[in-house]
Amino acid sequence: MLDREGFRPNVGIILLNQRNEVFWGKRIRTHSWQFPQGGIKHGETPEQAMFRELHEEVGLHPEHVKIVARTRDWLRYEVPEHYIRRDARGHYKGQKQIWFLLQLLGRDSDMNLRATDHPEFDAWRWNEYWVPLESVIEFKRGVYEMALTELARFLPRSSHHNRYLRAGMRPGPRRGAPPESATDTDSPPAV
Repeated sequence: MLDREGFRPNVGIILLNQRNEVFWGKRIRTHSWQFPQGGIKHGETPEQAMFRELHEEVGLHPEHVKIVARTRDWLRYEVPEHYIRRDARGHYKGQKQIWFLLQLLGRDSDMNLRATDHPEFDAWRWNEYWVPLESVIEFKRGVYEMALTELARFLPRSSHHNRYLRAGMRPGPRRGAPPESATDTDSPPAV
């Protein structure tokens, strides 16, 4: 399904963990890394396509993520002619994408790169938000930069708490010590 200008509707996914690092997938049997993405099927909304692609490529379901933001408009990139199948040349120019910024609510162990019979990635990792764009195939770099730039203002504020001091893991008060102050904001609420 191409638009009149020869661009295929598509979605891109920037998946964040709790440290605002992004999911970075290694294309199967290659050395190129990218964000999950995929085409919008006839009759699908961009959001429906995003959830389908998220499951097909990463194995996550809607309950594993929260939509933080999406790009306002389509972001486009052209595919160089030598990457286009001969039968599509002259008609197909590239992709137009709506990009989604998602927050992972689940765990790393919820991800499954083999959720379908046709996996897209054979490895993955978390990376800084501003991924090294030289790792992205050259003709996609501009759209990656546009998506990351537009969605950066929606990044959740990261927690500044010491990750090793979690509620319930703090030592209790010593015998004979006065109770902690009621204004101590790091203390769990009394039950």
